[in-house]
Amino acid sequence: MIYVGIDVAKDKHDCFAINSDGEILIQNLTFKNNSEGFHLFFNSISNFNESFENIKVGLEATGHYSNNILNFLTSKGFNVFVINPLQTNLFRKGQSLRITKTDKLDARFIATMLISNNLKPYSNLSYHISELKSLVRHRFRLIEERSKFKVSLSRLITIIFPELEKIVWSISQNSVLYLLTELPSVKDISECNLRHLTNILEKYSKGKYSRDKALEIRELAKKSIGTCSHSLSFELKQVIQTILFLQSQIDDIDKELKALIEELNSPLMTIPGISYVTVAYILAEIGDIDNFDSPSKLQAFAGLDPSTYQSGKFIANHASMVKRASKYLRWALLTATRLVCMRDKNFNDYKNKKLAEGKHYFVALSHTSKKLIRVIYYLLKTNKSYHLQKVA
Repeated sequence: MIYVGIDVAKDKHDCFAINSDGEILIQNLTFKNNSEGFHLFFNSISNFNESFENIKVGLEATGHYSNNILNFLTSKGFNVFVINPLQTNLFRKGQSLRITKTDKLDARFIATMLISNNLKPYSNLSYHISELKSLVRHRFRLIEERSKFKVSLSRLITIIFPELEKIVWSISQNSVLYLLTELPSVKDISECNLRHLTNILEKYSKGKYSRDKALEIRELAKKSIGTCSHSLSFELKQVIQTILFLQSQIDDIDKELKALIEELNSPLMTIPGISYVTVAYILAEIGDIDNFDSPSKLQAFAGLDPSTYQSGKFIANHASMVKRASKYLRWALLTATRLVCMRDKNFNDYKNKKLAEGKHYFVALSHTSKKLIRVIYYLLKTNKSYHLQKVA
């Protein structure tokens, strides 16, 4: 057996190869991150005259930097192993007390780790899962960006019209956003024709706000302590336009996600309370359910397992959640758990039981999410639909 370690970087990759007898076959091979470099690597490995089934290739999970080399390796039929950088970091530290880290050494450590045979081979994602993963992570980044602008919106409204947030459901709802886009100061609102103001609110609130609300907002604007500033009003309009643009992008992504989930016809859609978007996050991050031997391993992958600390007679009572895993999956599972509790009495009763034991709400929610993980694991393994349990 031949073990090949690759340290991945943006512009080049470093390679080290060793066989089962400990003989070094490639001391160091640096190849560029392009077509010529990939074929240089492939030709070097081909010189071993070994079947690709007898060659294990390992590399770290380095996000987008490893995508192209990973696709190349799987297309050529190599046995590929993708290793968590935390594992390689701890392995490297365990080899020496000296602080030494280079790309060449990292490639060697990765090759050495492959000899242990404790690693699972990489399974290529299906088209649908690969598409979902790309879309949900893009969506997550857009939501984070939108959140930043919503903070700016709150700051500006506090200066321009501080009384407004007390009489509307949310300052980031469409009716408020479109109102402030057209009338970005208390002076503009107070001097606006009541019928025109009513039309704006009725249109963008879908009839929830009527003439009474328009009159209330206009009267409040007349007495407001808000600051009238052209520059602040200009900034407010641009912030709102950015929020609306980001929201339109998120809505477009949601349509794509819905179409993909409908094609997959996942059994997770039968769980009450879970939406297309939540299912998309869960499926995209889990990938192949066969990579997990048990629900507890899926829980660990989501970073929802509690840490354990024991030394001698001391056992920590307040261990924090590990969180060393997919933040996207963790967010999706906690969101799904909260929504499922609103629809399924069994889940809600379990959550309330944990709350009655004196646990904090989020601790109780994390306990309930473990119950949901077991359900998700079973449904994906068996491809069966979820059925509400009858409560006596």
